[in-house]
Amino acid sequence: MFEQEIIYQNLVIPSSEIYEAMGYKDSMPDEMVIEEVNALLNRIIPFLRPRFFFFITDGVLDIEQETLTVQDTVFAIGKTIARQLRGSESYAFFAATAGIEFEEFQHILQQENDMVKVYIADLLGSIIAEKAADCMEKELAEYIKEKGWKHTNRYSPGYCGWHVSEQQKLFSLFPIASPCGIQLTDSSLMIPIKSVSGIIGVGSSVRKLEYTCGLCTYENCFRKRKRN
Repeated sequence: MFEQEIIYQNLVIPSSEIYEAMGYKDSMPDEMVIEEVNALLNRIIPFLRPRFFFFITDGVLDIEQETLTVQDTVFAIGKTIARQLRGSESYAFFAATAGIEFEEFQHILQQENDMVKVYIADLLGSIIAEKAADCMEKELAEYIKEKGWKHTNRYSPGYCGWHVSEQQKLFSLFPIASPCGIQLTDSSLMIPIKSVSGIIGVGSSVRKLEYTCGLCTYENCFRKRKRN
């Protein structure tokens, strides 16, 4: 079990990635947009507290049934994820978040009624949460290195055929309540909203691949948006 808080600088978010999320894929935004982004970052960074958490446990993967059973809990993970987890010796369950502090900042922006800032902050929060998950993957890789293990891609409920309602099962397995301060609503929404959770396969014969977006039917996946 491992939990860690991250400072913004360790997330390594280039400005170009923020601009690309705003739609500036092949060009730079104008000076006013750049100033808006920088002003928001200057306000956010001093109190931002992204976090991640993971733990590793055994499980039984059934490729034919497209299920993963962990501690008597059966996950219907779907064909794509089942195939990608093939060969795993154990499984890392994780959560990562931009933090409650970021969500409180978003509420402040909404009260200020500046929709441009609200829009930029919404995109930035998604990036921060994913970067926190990237940091989690790096720490996981170090954590399992002494066993000679590698890891697969990370997969979350709501993607690649894994129904979002199974978020409830996932959170029921976490050994601590509210990992990283994240709470789950009855509708499987994570609070803070800018959070991610899921599973990663670990073992000596697994590997991380390019995300197989061509096999996924979820059209709103952020990875597909980045490719388009």
